[in-house]
Amino acid sequence: MNRSQSPKAFAFSLETDDRTDEERKQGKVAKKDHLVSALGTGNLDGPKAPMDTNDQEEMEETKPTIRFNLNFDKKSKGVEESKEERDGKRFDIKRLFEAVASGDVMKLEGLHQYLHHSMKKLSNSEYQSYGKNALMKALLNLSDGKNNTVEFLLDISERMGDIKEFVNAAYTESYYKGQTSLHVAIERRSSYYVQILVRKGADVQAKACGKFFQPRDGPSFYFGELPLSLAACTNQPEVVDFLMDNEYQSANVRDTDSQGNTVLHALVMVADNTRENTDFVTSMYDHILTSNARLHPKCRLEDMENNQGLTPLKLAAKMGKIGLFEHILHREFQESHTKHLSRKFTEWVYGPVHSSLYDLASLDSYEDNSVLEILVYGSEIPNRHEMLEIEPLSHLVEEKWNKFASRIFFFNFLVYLAYLIVFTIIAYNKKNGTPPFPIEHTTEGYLYLSGQLLTALASCYFFVRGIIDMKRKRPNLQTLMIDGYCEIIFFMQAVFFLVSAVLYHSGRQEYLGFMVVCLALSWVNVLYFFRGYRCLGVYSVMIQKMILGDFIRFLFVYIVFLFGFSAAVVALLIESPVTNTTNTNTDTTTTTTTTNTTGRGRGLSEPLHPDEMCLRPAYHNISFTTLELFKFTIGIGDLDFSGHHKHTTMFYILIISYIILTYVLLLNMLIALMSRTVEKITMESTVIWKLQRAIAILDLEKGLPHCLRKRLRSGVEKDLASRTREDRRWCYRVEEVNWNKWNINLGIINEDPGSGDWVQPSPSSSTPETGRSWRGFFREVSRRHHMQPRHRQQTRDSTEMSPLSNTPV
Repeated sequence: MNRSQSPKAFAFSLETDDRTDEERKQGKVAKKDHLVSALGTGNLDGPKAPMDTNDQEEMEETKPTIRFNLNFDKKSKGVEESKEERDGKRFDIKRLFEAVASGDVMKLEGLHQYLHHSMKKLSNSEYQSYGKNALMKALLNLSDGKNNTVEFLLDISERMGDIKEFVNAAYTESYYKGQTSLHVAIERRSSYYVQILVRKGADVQAKACGKFFQPRDGPSFYFGELPLSLAACTNQPEVVDFLMDNEYQSANVRDTDSQGNTVLHALVMVADNTRENTDFVTSMYDHILTSNARLHPKCRLEDMENNQGLTPLKLAAKMGKIGLFEHILHREFQESHTKHLSRKFTEWVYGPVHSSLYDLASLDSYEDNSVLEILVYGSEIPNRHEMLEIEPLSHLVEEKWNKFASRIFFFNFLVYLAYLIVFTIIAYNKKNGTPPFPIEHTTEGYLYLSGQLLTALASCYFFVRGIIDMKRKRPNLQTLMIDGYCEIIFFMQAVFFLVSAVLYHSGRQEYLGFMVVCLALSWVNVLYFFRGYRCLGVYSVMIQKMILGDFIRFLFVYIVFLFGFSAAVVALLIESPVTNTTNTNTDTTTTTTTTNTTGRGRGLSEPLHPDEMCLRPAYHNISFTTLELFKFTIGIGDLDFSGHHKHTTMFYILIISYIILTYVLLLNMLIALMSRTVEKITMESTVIWKLQRAIAILDLEKGLPHCLRKRLRSGVEKDLASRTREDRRWCYRVEEVNWNKWNINLGIINEDPGSGDWVQPSPSSSTPETGRSWRGFFREVSRRHHMQPRHRQQTRDSTEMSPLSNTPV
């Protein structure tokens, strides 16, 4: 016996049985038929039985049960009731479920007497279908929020002494496993029955952990398994308040489900970025947060991590829940007892200018597994470039670029340019002959060897760096259109050089082909450094999206046409090619026409020996035909065709059809699609360029030593403590302009504008900028405001502080 298994798995239960021998045999046959059907053609992924049905409930094979036969002595005594009389008194699962589903208490008349007489309880296995009992059946069949049989059943169960087992019975079928009556009452939005069940002893920490309640493909409803999470995810604040604070059994908000998610994580999971959903999720999120702070002041619920090491904020970033994510970053409470829950603090407001402090906890890439890293490197997040535009992330990335990344990036560009020059010189001054070549002990020889070693070291670096990047980012076609593919080209460049080096030392002439491809890719990778400059970066983004979008689709269609028509032309004109043999003597010159008996044309790149037969390439050669048709596509084809073939007319029909389909149709369609793509991504290219630059910034930051990263850390340390609570945080100041609400708040939060640094920053923090004029400040902030995407301007509202007093300033 496995010691890890619970003793309950092997427990026996004693129940009474008043069925006749015939009914008992029918039950065994039905159970055997059900088992055969389950092992035969049943759906392994779906449920064995529905959650509820109006038809007859399917019965599961129960755990080992010892049943006492109440009819064992009736035959010997000659006392036997008629079938009609017995059925009128007896309550089986079918009769019981039909009665509670109808909601008619009269149909349950005599139930208590029957249970008492037969020594049965409502929690017995014979009154359950895969764990579902009569109470769940009644709650699943509410009419206008009521079912009078619920109170009746609870009263009988309480009188029979099994109320705890009755209200806490749970589904045993793997699809709906763990769901209890409390879950059903919450899902049916019945606060009345929720309170009754909790008073009767329902477990408020019961977990519905079946497949239906897990995040997966297909029909499912994930809500965090717990009753509190279910109430929160279905927008029932009254039930949430009752479960969190009641005199019977209060829910533990720190309890987690099988994935380690708390109720706040569950709210993040059900968010879908629509306005209505975001409104209720953010409202419920704040409601639970403030209620928990009131009930459990020392519990930091928002800092709890799930099994993936993600807090609710990080989970919202990883799943692209931009509405809830923005709300959490901009959350600001005014009341003194909840102000410590804020992540945004307004320092001062003067006219349309707002100076706000944002809490950098879990945001800055100075910390491990930060929100900024999740967004920048999370290639599976579809809207991460939009999420990076939310404050304070936008200003934070911009400050990192201006503070250190721009200089390091430009230095890396100069180093890469030097590498390109050296590599180009080495390739241009290649040696002829069979490699490997001996080292020349001259100045030029040593310089040539040094250039080769430098190029080899750089290629090894690109190779290792490419493996690390691909392991971390796991790129696919969709993410490459946003992240770019320069890292992949760097990796391919390194692979081609390493293959070339192996061929070089193996004495193969083919090393030269791999080396020149590596050289071409090396120059193409200069596009990576376009990320450092706005105009070139946006242009590079457009090129990447067109290559991976319109051009790839065009290429697939074009290859089909090219090889299709090439094969057709070769099949039409293939025959024994005509060759010329030229013999040159001292006296006379004789030209003899012969026939190549092999029936094959020579490849275009094969050299001709002076004594060999001269073979003129023609359309019966597949390589020549493909190349000539490609020339027709780009408008430089030459219709060099002699008319001695039999199928001249069909040949011209094929060529003209090919020209119309490719040169006229496909090329013009490609031009039209590219024009539409440029117009479509003009606005989007800017934010994608910012994302690509952010990737470069974080890559550079990770390469810095820890002491230098600490010195270059953004933000200042602030003491935001109140009279009763100590609260020191690392914050980042953002100054914004909002002309829509500039005249609402006339109060000054701390002191005069520009004097918000009332706490001395730590030595490691950056010093504030000086020498900025108000005119230049307004112009800069206004320009940044108008550069934001339109859809973000429509939905983003700054949180205004209420005036401290009504006295005119």
